[in-house]
Amino acid sequence: MKVKTEEGIRDLRAIWFDNGKVMMIDQRKLPHKVETVGFDDYQDVAEAIRNMTIRGAPSIGAAAAYAMCLAVLSGADLQKASKLIKAARPTANDLFFATDHMYSLMREECDPIEAADGYADMIIGKCKKIGEFGSGLIKDGMKIMTHCNAGALATVDVGTALAPMRAARDEGKKFFVYVSETRPRLQGMQLTAWELGQEGIDHAIIPDSASAYYMGKGIGLVITGADRIASNGDFANKIGTFDKAIAAKYFGIPFYVAAPMSTFDFGTETGKDIEIEQRSEGEITEMAGVKIAPEGSPAVNPAFDVTPSDLVTGFITEKGILNPKNIRKVTADE
Repeated sequence: MKVKTEEGIRDLRAIWFDNGKVMMIDQRKLPHKVETVGFDDYQDVAEAIRNMTIRGAPSIGAAAAYAMCLAVLSGADLQKASKLIKAARPTANDLFFATDHMYSLMREECDPIEAADGYADMIIGKCKKIGEFGSGLIKDGMKIMTHCNAGALATVDVGTALAPMRAARDEGKKFFVYVSETRPRLQGMQLTAWELGQEGIDHAIIPDSASAYYMGKGIGLVITGADRIASNGDFANKIGTFDKAIAAKYFGIPFYVAAPMSTFDFGTETGKDIEIEQRSEGEITEMAGVKIAPEGSPAVNPAFDVTPSDLVTGFITEKGILNPKNIRKVTADE
């Protein structure tokens, strides 16, 4: 992705390997500062996943692949490393898929750097295909809504939900994107809006609670990403996604989910079986380190919710647009 920095416009990925270190854009510093950090220990990469230095299911998967690479290079016990990496966050399937993918390759004694780079390149290739298949859903003059961040930052490069938008922009289409702020971590406001601004795509940030209001005023399409998709088509995504799907159903608005096949978990039957990460109440009760909630009032903070498959119009994948009723017939070919 093209990033405007103090040194000028740079072409950066969300994560890459350079000179013995896993490098990544520190997403906690955006949108105010583009800062990169580097790690040479797999445990530090796992911590970067946990503390959301890097986020977004496919980027988390790439981080896991590079963490496994560092584990191999340091001579660490791969089974132990794999367990620690998987424990960083429990919901995103790409984390588990990538760790197992690398574990399998390392048992075949493949070059760890080439394997991890190959995984990241594979994700980018899938995202480009998602853009190609999804761009046809976007019509000239359309108003679109998205939630959380499923752009280049979340997917190494290009994006999932944002990939069709980038492709449609390149085709000369004019459209407008409503970006929900995505409480409590504000990924929509701080990351998606920043990416759309970098790309010159018209957009506006809206409060999460204003989504139904704007759907009633001419939204033509809702596209989100996903963190885990069960074999029946139920999917987990950032908290607030379910609300949007319900409102979209009410207004008759097509609701699409963009995700690579690595996000599909065919070993999980339904959304009821997806573990939902519970995060710190401080993400809700504090803003920029300042306490904003009344003293003594507790908070609960589920990071994700599960949207039932009957609210999904289709899944935009690198294999095409899949009908939620038929995804059991599709298997990942990696």
